[in-house]
Amino acid sequence: MMRENALMVNGLTKKYQDFILEEVSFTVPNGAIVGLIGENGAGKSTTINAILGLINTDGGSIEILGKRDEEIDDSVRNHIGVVFDGSNFPDVLTAQKLNNVFKRIYSEWDENKFFSLLKKMSLPTGKRIKEFSKGMKMKLSIAVAFSHNSSLLILDEATSGLDPIVRDDILDMFLDFVQDESHSILVSSHITSDLEKVADYIVFIHNGKVVFNKTKDELRYKYGVIKCGAAQFDAIDPNDVIAYRKQDYEWEVLVADKTAAQKKYPKAVIDPATIDEIMLLYIKGEVK
Repeated sequence: MMRENALMVNGLTKKYQDFILEEVSFTVPNGAIVGLIGENGAGKSTTINAILGLINTDGGSIEILGKRDEEIDDSVRNHIGVVFDGSNFPDVLTAQKLNNVFKRIYSEWDENKFFSLLKKMSLPTGKRIKEFSKGMKMKLSIAVAFSHNSSLLILDEATSGLDPIVRDDILDMFLDFVQDESHSILVSSHITSDLEKVADYIVFIHNGKVVFNKTKDELRYKYGVIKCGAAQFDAIDPNDVIAYRKQDYEWEVLVADKTAAQKKYPKAVIDPATIDEIMLLYIKGEVK
């Protein structure tokens, strides 16, 4: 029987002196892209570090590619492609030399794929990495992640610092990657418009807890923001309100079903909600 999920995180807990990641649970289904969102310090990187076994946890379980915590060994790790914000490769190496290193590290390193990706991304093979721009280093990291037969990509702010054209190319590569139903991606990003383009699911972490785990389509096509004055705000049924905040001259109210709200409040202006707006209203507004 084929497993349904590339990654299962269940009740993940990590306690620091000034921060607790509290019972975080979500899955990354096969063939899906899951976006991890939240402000700085919300717990996204802690979650990713725990999944990768880079930190010890205080509770919960993690299953990667069908293997539970204690079974996750090098044969599993070989099929996880990881990209962090910033380069983790020795600055003195060239891409050519990096290829020689990874040939020895990864059992399924694909040299031809690596060099064809470098060519596609216009990256030089003979230039030292320390002479690369931030964008070039990020593209190199992505090329490496794609070149060792990864089934699961885990990306932490992988598109930050890239110009819109390069970002768009990389997002297209992500979409191509998951066309194979056995491939999946977990990507944390501050650039929510990127996630609006590629993600199937959005997991929102705030203050170390999962606020919601929903399909992107539900957030984009069902959620709405009512913009109204004080009198109209007072007339809104509190049961319809997820979160709200007062701006200079108007109230912004987040609702879970904009079509139903439009029928109920025909005079109200209700806009579709972007993921940014949903996040802002949860973080800066009052949550019902």
